[in-house]
Amino acid sequence: MVETISPALARRVALAAQGFGRVPDARPGTRQFNLLLRRLGLLQIDSVNVYERSHYQPVFARLGGYDKALLDRLTYGKGVTEYWAHEASFLPVETLPLMDWRKAHYREWYRTHPESWGASNEKTIEWLRAELAEKGPLRASEIEHESNVRQGPWWGWSDVKRGLETMFRQGDVVSAGRTRFERVYALPEQVLPAEVLNASVSRDDAIAELMSISARAHGIGTLTDLADYFRLKRVDAQPAIDRLVESGELLPVTVPGWGKPAWLHRDARLPRRLEAAALLSPFDPVVWERARALRLFDFHYRIEIYTPAPKRVFGYYVLPVLIDDRIPARLDLKSDRQAGVLRVQSAWAEPGLVPDDIPRIADLLRSAAAWQGLPGDILVADRGTLAPALRAELS
Repeated sequence: MVETISPALARRVALAAQGFGRVPDARPGTRQFNLLLRRLGLLQIDSVNVYERSHYQPVFARLGGYDKALLDRLTYGKGVTEYWAHEASFLPVETLPLMDWRKAHYREWYRTHPESWGASNEKTIEWLRAELAEKGPLRASEIEHESNVRQGPWWGWSDVKRGLETMFRQGDVVSAGRTRFERVYALPEQVLPAEVLNASVSRDDAIAELMSISARAHGIGTLTDLADYFRLKRVDAQPAIDRLVESGELLPVTVPGWGKPAWLHRDARLPRRLEAAALLSPFDPVVWERARALRLFDFHYRIEIYTPAPKRVFGYYVLPVLIDDRIPARLDLKSDRQAGVLRVQSAWAEPGLVPDDIPRIADLLRSAAAWQGLPGDILVADRGTLAPALRAELS
């Protein structure tokens, strides 16, 4: 018999699986970071730094104020690596062999598309491989070559950078950490432990294990939810779900209103209530699958970073605000590091906002400003339905 889970409980299950609802340690450190990374399975990387880079934010949302230098030691250290997981992501190094089939897919794609950069620049790739073998791990900017110049606009990649990224996708090089956020590239044998280098996982087993990681991180989800975590195709994800159901790891459930089959992880917590307050990055797993955010929270969310300013509805870098198991507001934030202030470019109330939420949102902003090392006032612009009340609370 398929169990029925109420939408409210499903929402709490999802948040608990993501690490919300627990009292954070007063001074989180490497142990807490490691546990959180393995709970989430990955931290998405993005270069936008208007408020804070994306991979720092889920940790702050779940653990509170922490020293970012400590997280850097973990994410740039030997126990963590990078690859194209959800998007570009930090992930535990032991997860890397589960991506070998994806690397093989990229390699085959380049081989069968002679017009592609990877297929038509084999000499550059061979030269880069020899350069790394001779000199060890290097950043793209450290490699001297006549082709190491940007092409086109300021964001254009040089051929050296394109070559290294092509090699990274197909597994010829791996990440050896970062320097000032610039990835350091290395040959696998230069940095990976033997157990990772020598691991061999079949494609079916790898996808099943990735779906297992996804299911634990979701707590509850549909086929599309669970597949999207590692950008898996549904045609591959469904057989993996069937395996996990057969083993007892996943339990089929029905959630009224979802309109789709769902599965509950056997180890998922089923909280009767959940207390949380957090600013969610646009790249936080709670909201990155937009259909799931709408289904769980009745929250319609789109990133407007790449939308021309006159066409933006809510703002440039808009963070959903989580209060308990609701998203009652969204804020467009900017860390003005030169002026030492946190700027709320706009503040918007959602239909579920209640008056008691406003002091908690103000406290969140105070915590965020302190974490960002911004000693000045929190400045709320005159834009958004929540702006007047939030400004009054902060004053």
